[in-house]
Amino acid sequence: MKYEEFLERNKEEMIASLQSFLRCESEQSQPVKTADGGVYPFGEGVQKAFETFLALAESMGFETFNADNYGGHVDFPGTGDKIFGILGHLDVVPAAGGWDFDPYAASIAEGRIYGRGTTDDKGPMISCLYAMKALKDSGYVPKATIRLIIGLDEETGWKGMDYYFSKAPKPDYGFTPDADFPVINGEMGVLVFELARKFRDSQVKGLKLRSMKGGMAANSVADYCRVVIRNQKDEEAPYVKIREEITAFREETGYRIHAKGVGKSLEITTEGIGAHGARPEAGLNAVSIMMQFLGRLNFVDEDHNDFIDFYNKYIGFCLDGTKLGIGFCDEPSGKLIFNVGMAEMNEKAGKLTINVRYPVTMTDDDVYDAMSDLLEKYNIGVLKLKHHEPIFVEADSPMVRMLVDIYRRHSGDTESVPKVIGGGTYARAAKNVIAYGALFPGDEDLMHQKNEYLSIERLEQMTKIYAEAIYKLSSGEYNS
Repeated sequence: MKYEEFLERNKEEMIASLQSFLRCESEQSQPVKTADGGVYPFGEGVQKAFETFLALAESMGFETFNADNYGGHVDFPGTGDKIFGILGHLDVVPAAGGWDFDPYAASIAEGRIYGRGTTDDKGPMISCLYAMKALKDSGYVPKATIRLIIGLDEETGWKGMDYYFSKAPKPDYGFTPDADFPVINGEMGVLVFELARKFRDSQVKGLKLRSMKGGMAANSVADYCRVVIRNQKDEEAPYVKIREEITAFREETGYRIHAKGVGKSLEITTEGIGAHGARPEAGLNAVSIMMQFLGRLNFVDEDHNDFIDFYNKYIGFCLDGTKLGIGFCDEPSGKLIFNVGMAEMNEKAGKLTINVRYPVTMTDDDVYDAMSDLLEKYNIGVLKLKHHEPIFVEADSPMVRMLVDIYRRHSGDTESVPKVIGGGTYARAAKNVIAYGALFPGDEDLMHQKNEYLSIERLEQMTKIYAEAIYKLSSGEYNS
Protein backbone atom coordinates (compact mmCIF):
# COMPACT_ATOMS: atom_id res chain seq x y z
CA MET A 1 0.00 0.00 0.00
CA LYS A 2 1.20 3.47 -0.84
CA TYR A 3 1.02 4.85 2.69
CA GLU A 4 3.45 2.17 3.92
CA GLU A 5 6.17 3.95 1.94
CA PHE A 6 5.46 7.09 3.95
CA LEU A 7 5.56 5.13 7.21
CA GLU A 8 9.04 3.87 6.34
CA ARG A 9 10.13 7.36 5.35
CA ASN A 10 8.94 8.82 8.68
CA LYS A 11 10.32 6.07 10.92
CA GLU A 12 13.25 7.99 12.41
CA GLU A 13 11.16 11.11 12.84
CA MET A 14 8.49 9.08 14.67
CA ILE A 15 11.07 7.67 17.08
CA ALA A 16 12.48 11.14 17.79
CA SER A 17 8.98 12.55 18.31
CA LEU A 18 8.15 9.80 20.78
CA GLN A 19 11.36 10.45 22.71
CA SER A 20 10.60 14.16 22.91
CA PHE A 21 7.07 13.40 24.02
CA LEU A 22 8.19 10.90 26.68
CA ARG A 23 10.39 13.54 28.28
CA CYS A 24 7.25 15.43 29.31
CA GLU A 25 6.67 14.30 32.89
CA SER A 26 2.90 14.01 32.58
CA GLU A 27 1.94 12.72 36.00
CA GLN A 28 -1.18 14.50 37.20
CA SER A 29 -0.56 17.23 39.77
CA GLN A 30 -2.39 20.16 41.30
CA PRO A 31 -4.23 22.58 38.96
CA VAL A 32 -2.30 25.69 37.95
CA LYS A 33 -3.89 29.06 37.22
CA THR A 34 -2.45 30.92 34.25
CA ALA A 35 -1.70 34.62 33.89
CA ASP A 36 -4.58 35.07 31.42
CA GLY A 37 -7.15 33.66 33.85
CA GLY A 38 -7.13 30.14 32.47
CA VAL A 39 -6.16 26.92 34.19
CA TYR A 40 -4.06 23.83 33.65
CA PRO A 41 -6.53 21.48 35.38
CA PHE A 42 -4.16 18.51 35.60
CA GLY A 43 -0.92 20.36 36.35
CA GLU A 44 2.01 21.67 34.34
CA GLY A 45 3.45 18.28 33.34
CA VAL A 46 0.25 17.05 31.71
CA GLN A 47 -0.24 20.44 30.09
CA LYS A 48 3.24 20.37 28.58
CA ALA A 49 2.59 16.92 27.08
CA PHE A 50 -0.75 18.14 25.70
CA GLU A 51 0.74 21.25 24.12
CA THR A 52 3.64 19.23 22.70
CA PHE A 53 1.26 16.77 21.08
CA LEU A 54 -0.98 19.48 19.61
CA ALA A 55 2.03 21.36 18.24
CA LEU A 56 3.35 18.18 16.61
CA ALA A 57 -0.01 17.50 15.00
CA GLU A 58 -0.28 21.07 13.72
CA SER A 59 3.20 20.83 12.21
CA MET A 60 1.89 17.88 10.21
CA GLY A 61 -0.91 20.00 8.80
CA PHE A 62 -3.74 18.64 10.94
CA GLU A 63 -6.51 20.67 12.51
CA THR A 64 -6.54 20.68 16.32
CA PHE A 65 -8.99 21.56 19.07
CA ASN A 66 -8.31 22.40 22.72
CA ALA A 67 -11.24 22.07 25.13
CA ASP A 68 -9.99 24.58 27.72
CA ASN A 69 -7.00 22.33 28.55
CA TYR A 70 -9.25 19.47 29.71
CA GLY A 71 -8.70 17.51 26.49
CA GLY A 72 -8.80 17.98 22.77
CA HIS A 73 -8.48 16.35 19.38
CA VAL A 74 -6.59 16.17 16.12
CA ASP A 75 -8.75 16.12 12.98
CA PHE A 76 -8.20 14.63 9.53
CA PRO A 77 -11.42 15.90 7.83
CA GLY A 78 -13.49 13.51 5.75
CA THR A 79 -16.02 14.01 2.99
CA GLY A 80 -18.92 12.47 4.92
CA ASP A 81 -20.75 13.36 8.11
CA LYS A 82 -19.52 10.55 10.35
CA ILE A 83 -16.69 10.75 12.87
CA PHE A 84 -14.31 7.84 13.34
CA GLY A 85 -12.63 8.30 16.70
CA ILE A 86 -9.32 7.12 18.11
CA LEU A 87 -9.36 7.72 21.86
CA GLY A 88 -6.12 7.76 23.85
CA HIS A 89 -4.45 9.56 26.73
CA LEU A 90 -1.26 11.44 27.54
CA ASP A 91 -1.23 11.26 31.34
CA VAL A 92 0.74 8.53 33.10
CA VAL A 93 0.82 6.83 36.48
CA PRO A 94 3.64 7.90 38.81
CA ALA A 95 7.07 6.45 38.05
CA ALA A 96 8.12 4.92 41.36
CA GLY A 97 11.72 3.98 42.17
CA GLY A 98 13.79 1.05 41.05
CA TRP A 99 14.14 1.94 37.36
CA ASP A 100 17.31 0.97 35.51
CA PHE A 101 16.80 4.04 33.29
CA ASP A 102 15.52 7.51 34.08
CA PRO A 103 11.75 7.12 33.45
CA TYR A 104 11.64 10.51 31.72
CA ALA A 105 14.88 10.39 29.73
CA ALA A 106 13.49 8.27 26.84
CA SER A 107 16.67 6.23 26.71
CA ILE A 108 17.22 3.75 23.89
CA ALA A 109 19.01 0.48 24.63
CA GLU A 110 19.04 -2.80 22.70
CA GLY A 111 16.32 -1.64 20.33
CA ARG A 112 13.98 -0.52 23.11
CA ILE A 113 12.75 2.92 24.12
CA TYR A 114 12.48 3.11 27.92
CA GLY A 115 10.19 5.53 29.70
CA ARG A 116 6.95 5.98 31.59
CA GLY A 117 4.14 5.95 29.05
CA THR A 118 5.92 4.13 26.22
CA THR A 119 3.14 1.53 26.15
CA ASP A 120 0.48 3.31 28.21
CA ASP A 121 -0.40 5.39 26.27
CA LYS A 122 2.10 7.82 24.70
CA GLY A 123 3.70 5.28 22.37
CA PRO A 124 0.39 4.15 20.85
CA MET A 125 -0.80 7.77 20.56
CA ILE A 126 2.32 8.76 18.61
CA SER A 127 1.88 5.62 16.51
CA CYS A 128 -1.70 6.56 15.58
CA LEU A 129 -0.70 10.14 14.81
CA TYR A 130 2.04 9.01 12.45
CA ALA A 131 -0.34 6.49 10.88
CA MET A 132 -2.66 9.42 10.14
CA LYS A 133 0.27 11.43 8.76
CA ALA A 134 1.27 8.58 6.42
CA LEU A 135 -2.28 8.37 5.07
CA LYS A 136 -2.48 12.14 4.66
CA ASP A 137 0.92 12.45 2.96
CA SER A 138 0.03 9.65 0.53
CA GLY A 139 -2.95 11.66 -0.70
CA TYR A 140 -5.67 9.67 1.01
CA VAL A 141 -9.06 11.42 1.43
CA PRO A 142 -11.23 9.72 4.06
CA LYS A 143 -15.00 9.54 3.95
CA ALA A 144 -15.40 9.72 7.72
CA THR A 145 -13.51 12.39 9.63
CA ILE A 146 -10.62 10.75 11.47
CA ARG A 147 -10.48 12.27 14.95
CA LEU A 148 -7.66 11.46 17.35
CA ILE A 149 -9.18 12.34 20.72
CA ILE A 150 -6.76 13.29 23.50
CA GLY A 151 -7.53 12.45 27.12
CA LEU A 152 -5.53 13.98 29.95
CA ASP A 153 -6.65 12.21 33.15
CA GLU A 154 -7.47 8.65 32.11
CA GLU A 155 -5.37 7.23 34.91
CA THR A 156 -7.08 9.21 37.65
CA GLY A 157 -10.70 10.05 36.98
CA TRP A 158 -11.88 10.86 33.42
CA LYS A 159 -13.02 14.33 34.42
CA GLY A 160 -11.21 15.69 31.35
CA MET A 161 -12.96 13.37 28.91
CA ASP A 162 -16.35 14.26 30.40
CA TYR A 163 -15.55 17.94 29.94
CA TYR A 164 -14.22 17.41 26.42
CA PHE A 165 -17.46 15.70 25.35
CA SER A 166 -19.42 18.67 26.69
CA LYS A 167 -17.60 20.73 24.03
CA ALA A 168 -17.35 18.26 21.14
CA PRO A 169 -19.62 15.48 19.80
CA LYS A 170 -18.89 11.85 20.53
CA PRO A 171 -17.56 9.78 17.62
CA ASP A 172 -19.90 7.44 15.79
CA TYR A 173 -17.49 4.54 16.24
CA GLY A 174 -13.80 3.93 16.80
CA PHE A 175 -11.10 2.27 18.86
CA THR A 176 -8.68 3.05 21.67
CA PRO A 177 -5.02 1.92 21.38
CA ASP A 178 -4.74 1.33 25.11
CA ALA A 179 -4.92 -2.41 25.71
CA ASP A 180 -3.98 -5.60 23.82
CA PHE A 181 -3.96 -7.14 20.37
CA PRO A 182 -5.64 -8.80 18.57
CA VAL A 183 -8.69 -6.91 19.93
CA ILE A 184 -10.62 -6.48 23.16
CA ASN A 185 -14.31 -7.29 22.79
CA GLY A 186 -15.19 -6.75 26.43
CA GLU A 187 -14.09 -4.90 29.54
CA MET A 188 -15.01 -5.88 33.05
CA GLY A 189 -16.81 -3.44 35.29
CA VAL A 190 -14.44 -1.19 37.23
CA LEU A 191 -14.96 -0.04 40.80
CA VAL A 192 -12.82 2.16 43.01
CA PHE A 193 -13.94 2.49 46.59
CA GLU A 194 -12.58 3.09 50.07
CA LEU A 195 -13.01 0.81 53.04
CA ALA A 196 -12.66 2.99 56.12
CA ARG A 197 -13.00 2.68 59.87
CA LYS A 198 -12.75 5.28 62.60
CA PHE A 199 -10.75 4.33 65.67
CA ARG A 200 -11.74 5.12 69.25
CA ASP A 201 -9.52 7.45 71.20
CA SER A 202 -7.23 5.59 73.56
CA GLN A 203 -5.01 6.92 76.35
CA VAL A 204 -3.50 3.55 77.20
CA LYS A 205 0.29 3.57 77.01
CA GLY A 206 2.15 0.88 75.12
CA LEU A 207 2.83 -0.11 71.53
CA LYS A 208 0.96 2.23 69.19
CA LEU A 209 0.70 2.55 65.43
CA ARG A 210 1.34 6.21 64.66
CA SER A 211 1.03 6.16 60.89
CA MET A 212 0.88 3.94 57.83
CA LYS A 213 0.99 4.85 54.15
CA GLY A 214 1.26 2.53 51.20
CA GLY A 215 0.76 2.72 47.46
CA MET A 216 0.42 5.64 45.05
CA ALA A 217 -2.65 4.97 42.89
CA ALA A 218 -5.81 2.90 43.11
CA ASN A 219 -5.15 1.18 39.79
CA SER A 220 -1.60 0.09 40.62
CA VAL A 221 -0.34 -2.64 42.92
CA ALA A 222 1.23 -0.94 45.95
CA ASP A 223 4.98 -1.44 45.69
CA TYR A 224 5.94 0.35 48.92
CA CYS A 225 4.51 0.72 52.40
CA ARG A 226 5.79 2.62 55.45
CA VAL A 227 4.65 2.32 59.04
CA VAL A 228 5.77 4.25 62.11
CA ILE A 229 5.19 2.69 65.53
CA ARG A 230 5.93 3.97 69.03
CA ASN A 231 6.28 2.10 72.29
CA GLN A 232 5.47 4.52 75.08
CA LYS A 233 5.80 1.96 77.85
CA ASP A 234 9.18 0.24 77.44
CA GLU A 235 11.58 3.14 76.93
CA GLU A 236 14.76 1.21 77.75
CA ALA A 237 14.76 -1.28 74.88
CA PRO A 238 11.41 -0.76 73.19
CA TYR A 239 12.04 -2.40 69.83
CA VAL A 240 14.50 -5.25 70.35
CA LYS A 241 11.84 -7.96 70.15
CA ILE A 242 10.16 -6.29 67.18
CA ARG A 243 13.45 -6.10 65.27
CA GLU A 244 13.99 -9.78 66.00
CA GLU A 245 10.48 -10.49 64.73
CA ILE A 246 11.21 -8.55 61.55
CA THR A 247 14.36 -10.56 60.94
CA ALA A 248 12.48 -13.82 61.47
CA PHE A 249 9.63 -12.70 59.20
CA ARG A 250 12.08 -11.75 56.45
CA GLU A 251 13.84 -15.10 56.67
CA GLU A 252 10.59 -17.08 56.73
CA THR A 253 8.89 -15.31 53.82
CA GLY A 254 11.66 -13.85 51.69
CA TYR A 255 9.79 -10.54 51.64
CA ARG A 256 11.68 -7.27 51.70
CA ILE A 257 11.04 -5.66 55.08
CA HIS A 258 13.32 -3.31 56.97
CA ALA A 259 13.32 -1.19 60.12
CA LYS A 260 15.19 1.82 61.44
CA GLY A 261 14.89 4.08 64.42
CA VAL A 262 13.36 7.52 63.94
CA GLY A 263 13.72 9.45 67.18
CA LYS A 264 11.79 7.47 69.80
CA SER A 265 9.82 5.66 67.11
CA LEU A 266 10.52 2.74 64.81
CA GLU A 267 9.99 3.01 61.06
CA ILE A 268 9.12 -0.22 59.23
CA THR A 269 9.09 -0.41 55.44
CA THR A 270 8.07 -3.13 53.02
CA GLU A 271 8.82 -3.34 49.33
CA GLY A 272 6.66 -5.15 46.81
CA ILE A 273 6.49 -5.25 43.04
CA GLY A 274 4.37 -2.71 41.19
CA ALA A 275 1.94 -3.79 38.49
CA HIS A 276 -1.24 -2.62 36.77
CA GLY A 277 -4.29 -2.96 38.98
CA ALA A 278 -5.96 -5.03 36.26
CA ARG A 279 -3.13 -7.58 36.47
CA PRO A 280 -2.20 -7.73 40.17
CA GLU A 281 -0.81 -11.24 39.75
CA ALA A 282 2.14 -9.63 37.96
CA GLY A 283 3.07 -7.74 41.13
CA LEU A 284 3.44 -8.20 44.88
CA ASN A 285 1.50 -5.95 47.20
CA ALA A 286 3.64 -4.18 49.81
CA VAL A 287 0.55 -3.33 51.88
CA SER A 288 -0.34 -7.02 52.17
CA ILE A 289 3.22 -7.79 53.24
CA MET A 290 3.05 -5.06 55.87
CA MET A 291 -0.34 -6.16 57.18
CA GLN A 292 0.83 -9.75 57.46
CA PHE A 293 3.75 -8.61 59.59
CA LEU A 294 1.69 -6.21 61.71
CA GLY A 295 -0.60 -9.11 62.49
CA ARG A 296 2.28 -10.55 64.54
CA LEU A 297 2.33 -7.52 66.81
CA ASN A 298 -0.10 -6.59 69.56
CA PHE A 299 -1.02 -2.92 69.68
CA VAL A 300 -2.65 -1.46 72.79
CA ASP A 301 -5.41 0.03 70.62
CA GLU A 302 -7.76 -2.86 69.85
CA ASP A 303 -9.31 -1.01 66.91
CA HIS A 304 -5.95 -1.14 65.14
CA ASN A 305 -5.67 -4.85 65.85
CA ASP A 306 -9.20 -5.45 64.53
CA PHE A 307 -8.52 -3.52 61.31
CA ILE A 308 -5.30 -5.44 60.70
CA ASP A 309 -7.08 -8.71 61.53
CA PHE A 310 -9.83 -7.88 59.04
CA TYR A 311 -7.27 -7.24 56.33
CA ASN A 312 -5.36 -10.45 56.90
CA LYS A 313 -8.45 -12.66 57.17
CA TYR A 314 -10.51 -11.23 54.31
CA ILE A 315 -8.02 -9.60 51.92
CA GLY A 316 -4.41 -10.68 52.44
CA PHE A 317 -2.86 -11.77 49.15
CA CYS A 318 -6.18 -12.92 47.64
CA LEU A 319 -6.58 -11.36 44.17
CA ASP A 320 -10.08 -12.53 43.22
CA GLY A 321 -12.12 -11.28 46.20
CA THR A 322 -13.04 -14.79 47.38
CA LYS A 323 -12.07 -14.13 51.01
CA LEU A 324 -14.24 -11.03 51.04
CA GLY A 325 -17.22 -12.91 49.61
CA ILE A 326 -17.07 -11.35 46.14
CA GLY A 327 -15.28 -14.09 44.22
CA PHE A 328 -17.56 -13.83 41.19
CA CYS A 329 -16.76 -15.44 37.86
CA ASP A 330 -18.38 -15.81 34.43
CA GLU A 331 -17.51 -17.47 31.13
CA PRO A 332 -16.61 -14.36 29.07
CA SER A 333 -14.55 -12.65 31.80
CA GLY A 334 -13.16 -15.26 34.14
CA LYS A 335 -12.63 -14.34 37.80
CA LEU A 336 -13.17 -10.98 39.48
CA ILE A 337 -9.93 -9.02 39.98
CA PHE A 338 -9.20 -7.42 43.36
CA ASN A 339 -6.39 -4.96 44.06
CA VAL A 340 -5.41 -2.88 47.08
CA GLY A 341 -3.97 0.26 45.54
CA MET A 342 -3.42 2.43 48.61
CA ALA A 343 -3.63 2.18 52.38
CA GLU A 344 -3.47 4.70 55.21
CA MET A 345 -3.71 4.38 58.96
CA ASN A 346 -3.14 6.67 61.90
CA GLU A 347 -4.37 6.89 65.47
CA LYS A 348 -7.80 8.12 64.37
CA ALA A 349 -8.74 5.99 61.35
CA GLY A 350 -7.78 3.38 58.80
CA LYS A 351 -8.51 3.50 55.08
CA LEU A 352 -7.98 1.13 52.14
CA THR A 353 -8.42 2.23 48.52
CA ILE A 354 -9.63 -0.76 46.54
CA ASN A 355 -9.79 -1.31 42.78
CA VAL A 356 -12.11 -4.12 41.64
CA ARG A 357 -12.74 -5.43 38.10
CA TYR A 358 -15.96 -7.46 38.11
CA PRO A 359 -17.31 -9.85 35.42
CA VAL A 360 -19.35 -8.48 32.53
CA THR A 361 -22.53 -10.34 33.57
CA MET A 362 -22.48 -8.85 37.10
CA THR A 363 -23.34 -5.41 38.49
CA ASP A 364 -21.72 -3.08 41.00
CA ASP A 365 -24.59 -3.79 43.40
CA ASP A 366 -23.70 -7.47 43.33
CA VAL A 367 -20.23 -6.58 44.61
CA TYR A 368 -21.28 -4.12 47.30
CA ASP A 369 -24.19 -6.24 48.54
CA ALA A 370 -21.99 -9.32 48.92
CA MET A 371 -19.57 -7.44 51.21
CA SER A 372 -22.08 -5.57 53.31
CA ASP A 373 -22.65 -7.99 56.23
CA LEU A 374 -18.95 -8.62 56.78
CA LEU A 375 -18.06 -4.94 56.62
CA GLU A 376 -20.82 -4.11 59.09
CA LYS A 377 -19.45 -6.72 61.49
CA TYR A 378 -16.10 -4.90 61.51
CA ASN A 379 -17.66 -1.40 61.62
CA ILE A 380 -16.13 -0.60 58.23
CA GLY A 381 -17.80 1.89 55.95
CA VAL A 382 -17.70 2.09 52.16
CA LEU A 383 -17.09 5.25 50.17
CA LYS A 384 -17.86 4.72 46.47
CA LEU A 385 -15.42 6.73 44.35
CA LYS A 386 -15.65 5.47 40.78
CA HIS A 387 -17.67 3.10 38.63
CA HIS A 388 -17.42 2.15 34.98
CA GLU A 389 -20.01 -0.35 33.84
CA PRO A 390 -18.79 -3.38 31.89
CA ILE A 391 -18.94 -3.42 28.09
CA PHE A 392 -19.18 -6.43 25.80
CA VAL A 393 -19.30 -6.88 22.02
CA GLU A 394 -19.75 -10.26 20.36
CA ALA A 395 -16.55 -11.64 18.83
CA ASP A 396 -18.24 -12.09 15.43
CA SER A 397 -19.31 -8.44 15.10
CA PRO A 398 -18.14 -6.68 11.87
CA MET A 399 -15.65 -4.32 13.56
CA VAL A 400 -14.09 -7.05 15.69
CA ARG A 401 -13.67 -9.34 12.69
CA MET A 402 -12.12 -6.57 10.57
CA LEU A 403 -9.62 -5.54 13.24
CA VAL A 404 -8.60 -9.11 13.97
CA ASP A 405 -8.00 -9.73 10.27
CA ILE A 406 -5.76 -6.65 10.01
CA TYR A 407 -3.77 -7.69 13.07
CA ARG A 408 -3.28 -11.21 11.76
CA ARG A 409 -2.13 -10.01 8.36
CA HIS A 410 0.62 -7.85 9.84
CA SER A 411 1.65 -10.07 12.75
CA GLY A 412 1.33 -13.55 11.29
CA ASP A 413 -0.40 -14.57 14.53
CA THR A 414 -3.47 -16.65 13.64
CA GLU A 415 -3.94 -18.19 17.08
CA SER A 416 -4.81 -15.22 19.30
CA VAL A 417 -8.51 -14.41 19.62
CA PRO A 418 -10.60 -11.53 20.97
CA LYS A 419 -10.75 -11.39 24.74
CA VAL A 420 -12.31 -9.67 27.73
CA ILE A 421 -9.92 -7.74 30.00
CA GLY A 422 -9.98 -6.29 33.46
CA GLY A 423 -8.53 -2.98 32.31
CA GLY A 424 -10.75 0.03 31.90
CA THR A 425 -10.18 2.08 28.74
CA TYR A 426 -11.79 4.95 26.88
CA ALA A 427 -13.83 2.34 25.00
CA ARG A 428 -16.38 3.10 27.73
CA ALA A 429 -16.46 6.80 26.86
CA ALA A 430 -18.54 6.45 23.68
CA LYS A 431 -20.71 3.87 21.96
CA ASN A 432 -19.33 1.46 19.36
CA VAL A 433 -15.73 1.89 20.54
CA ILE A 434 -13.46 -1.04 21.41
CA ALA A 435 -9.85 -1.39 22.55
CA TYR A 436 -7.33 -2.40 19.87
CA GLY A 437 -3.69 -2.97 20.85
CA ALA A 438 -1.06 -1.95 21.44
CA LEU A 439 0.42 -4.78 23.54
CA PHE A 440 1.19 -7.85 21.44
CA PRO A 441 0.36 -11.33 22.78
CA GLY A 442 3.31 -12.83 24.61
CA ASP A 443 5.16 -9.53 25.02
CA GLU A 444 6.28 -8.41 28.45
CA ASP A 445 3.65 -6.18 30.03
CA LEU A 446 5.27 -3.41 32.08
CA MET A 447 2.40 -0.92 32.10
CA HIS A 448 2.33 0.78 35.52
CA GLN A 449 5.61 -0.96 36.39
CA LYS A 450 9.25 0.06 36.49
CA ASN A 451 11.35 -0.14 33.31
CA GLU A 452 8.33 0.28 31.02
CA TYR A 453 9.53 0.11 27.43
CA LEU A 454 8.44 -0.19 23.81
CA SER A 455 10.61 -1.95 21.27
CA ILE A 456 11.24 0.00 18.09
CA GLU A 457 10.25 -3.06 16.08
CA ARG A 458 6.85 -3.15 17.80
CA LEU A 459 6.41 0.59 17.31
CA GLU A 460 6.85 0.17 13.57
CA GLN A 461 4.62 -2.90 13.47
CA MET A 462 1.76 -1.33 15.42
CA THR A 463 1.90 1.78 13.25
CA LYS A 464 1.38 -0.33 10.13
CA ILE A 465 -1.54 -2.08 11.82
CA TYR A 466 -3.08 1.24 12.89
CA ALA A 467 -2.58 2.80 9.47
CA GLU A 468 -4.53 0.01 7.76
CA ALA A 469 -7.20 0.00 10.47
CA ILE A 470 -7.66 3.76 10.21
CA TYR A 471 -7.81 3.49 6.42
CA LYS A 472 -10.45 0.76 6.40
CA LEU A 473 -12.56 2.22 9.18
CA SER A 474 -12.67 5.66 7.56
CA SER A 475 -12.88 4.72 3.88
CA GLY A 476 -16.37 3.27 3.81
CA GLU A 477 -15.30 -0.37 3.92
CA TYR A 478 -16.79 -0.56 7.41
CA ASN A 479 -20.36 0.65 7.87
CA SER A 480 -21.01 1.61 11.48
